[in-house]
Parts: sequence; C-alpha cells; structure tokens
Amino acid sequence: MAKILIVDDSKTSRKILRNILEDNGHEVVGEAINGKESVEKYKELKPDITTMDITMPEMDGLEALKEIIDMDKSAKVIMVTAAGQKTKMVDAVKYGAVEFLTKPFEAEQIIDIIKQVI
Repeated sequence: MAKILIVDDSKTSRKILRNILEDNGHEVVGEAINGKESVEKYKELKPDITTMDITMPEMDGLEALKEIIDMDKSAKVIMVTAAGQKTKMVDAVKYGAVEFLTKPFEAEQIIDIIKQVI
C-alpha cells in the first residue's frame, strides 16, 4: 500500500482523510498544515503520494505543488479542492497534479483515486 503525506490547514479534514486512508491499508507518513511545511516534509519523508489542499495560509497548494514537482518530477500529488475552484484545478494540472479530490470527502472516491495513482 501507499505511503501518503496529507497536507491541509484543516485539522478535521486531515483527520477524516487519515482515517479513510488507514482504514484501507495505507500508511500516513506525515501531515503538514501549509504549503511551506509540505515542501519540507516531502523532502524528509519521500511519500508515494501527497494529498494537497489548494487554499492554505503561508504558501498555497499550487505554489507547494510547483516546488515539489521542481524537486521531484515523478512526484504524485493529488489536489484537494472545494467546489468552485475550476480555474485553480486547471492550473494544478499544468503544474503537474495527477488527480483531484473534492471536499466533502467520499471514502470510495478517495480510495479509487489512490488506486489509480499508485
């Protein structure tokens, strides 16, 4: 199963995502609360997959995505979006995101996306 880094400024979103992933046999190797921290944790933990919220303080998910892809062209980053962020989703694809998750989370959707990305 996959080693996953969860990046989201919402503690509740991180907890929900962690529970779904761990209940399905994945290992959550770390969590980050903003884009800046996610880049540092990515370097340190080298996860198989990173879930990245778009809207966060200090550094947003798009900037963090760019930095991670610059550092590791084979990085698999799944962007987490709220409804109404179409423009940002298009940008994320340009910057190298492999897939999208929408809030509120649906366990089945998350697991299907992780399987596709692995």
